[in-house]
Amino acid sequence: NRGFSKKSHTFLPKIFRKMSTQSAKERPESLHFPFLDDEDTISTLKESKTFFILRGLPGSGKSTLAQAIHDRYKDACKVISVDHYKITPLIRSSIPEEYSKVDEDLVDYCKREVSVIVLDDTHHERERLDQLFDIADKYRYKVIFAEPKTPWRLDCPQLKDKNQWKLSVEELKKMKPSLEKEFLPMYFGWFLSKRSSEILRKAGQAFLDELGSLKAFKKESKYFPSAIEDPKIKIDLTSYFVKRPPGVLHCTTKYTEFGKAAGAEEYAQQEAVKASYGKGFTLSISALFITTKTVGARIELSEQQLLLWPGDADKILPTDNLPRGSRAHITLGCANGVEAVQTGLDLLEFVKLEKAGNKGEQVGEIGGGKLLYFDNGMWMLVLSKKIDVRAIFSGYYGKGKLVPTQSTNKRGAAFSSCTII
Repeated sequence: NRGFSKKSHTFLPKIFRKMSTQSAKERPESLHFPFLDDEDTISTLKESKTFFILRGLPGSGKSTLAQAIHDRYKDACKVISVDHYKITPLIRSSIPEEYSKVDEDLVDYCKREVSVIVLDDTHHERERLDQLFDIADKYRYKVIFAEPKTPWRLDCPQLKDKNQWKLSVEELKKMKPSLEKEFLPMYFGWFLSKRSSEILRKAGQAFLDELGSLKAFKKESKYFPSAIEDPKIKIDLTSYFVKRPPGVLHCTTKYTEFGKAAGAEEYAQQEAVKASYGKGFTLSISALFITTKTVGARIELSEQQLLLWPGDADKILPTDNLPRGSRAHITLGCANGVEAVQTGLDLLEFVKLEKAGNKGEQVGEIGGGKLLYFDNGMWMLVLSKKIDVRAIFSGYYGKGKLVPTQSTNKRGAAFSSCTII
């Protein structure tokens, strides 16, 4: 995933070119990345939890890149260089035992909630990457891949002289095929900062609490039978939405299935996608909604953000003709047995009703705005003041299975564990 510089992407919109500063000019071209040059990105990453997985052949410049990231983030950053654990990078039949010590240190940093953790290794083995993705999921870290952009990064004869392990040209050539191809995620999207996730979680919790105690909602409680303990008092929506997506709160742009999905390669190669990878954005949330299956946040994408939105994302049927970006959302929770993909489909149902002239019945005002009811257990809170959340455009590389919320006696804590990162 290559970064970008002003020079090479002058035709892109300004949002992609807003570089910070003189420090960017001082760095060589090979160290121009949004997470080193763009101030909005840097401040978003400082309030996030991120693994930078550096990838490339020995001698290609990973340690120089790791040092540049450390210099930029200082106390908010820890670097784990596998070189220090004396693990020689080679093609091998199994992952060496020594990696257990690497992971011990990595988990220690995760538990301390270090904002930026840089993993400096070749990362040429899928099995090893899967171990890292599992740790990222468990501790709710987002993942950004970064590869050196040095001119010699794939030149094995030059790398033979530059790598500290004294690897031969032949040994380097054996590793090269697994590193030449870009590693595509399960999906691309915007991944919220820890702070923004907390703000959105609180707004979502307040929405569920207020809705559950509303007389108009109780009248329609037949749609949420398992949430009813004593409808006279309150409907417990917090325990109704018992699952959350793994990892970090996010808005998916393109499902790529590690490169297997239709259009995955084409999407990943788009200039806007390559220029935006690892870059900070501010997303605008205009509404919160629930159906009998999901609870989510509706996002209004800007023109620049729509450049990252696939043309077919808002269609369920080929004949569908909805405004671009209609499906943009963040899943906050799912009912039992429901997959996270359902949230976007539910939002499209609201949009179809709106397009057909059904703007919902205004039930009144609660907390943050105007509450609308669309029948069949479909409720939407149109926010009087939009919620701006900060996010990084990247990929999700884990297994993607929904995880249960922990049961607890503390009021509201189930939804908290459901969404907070």
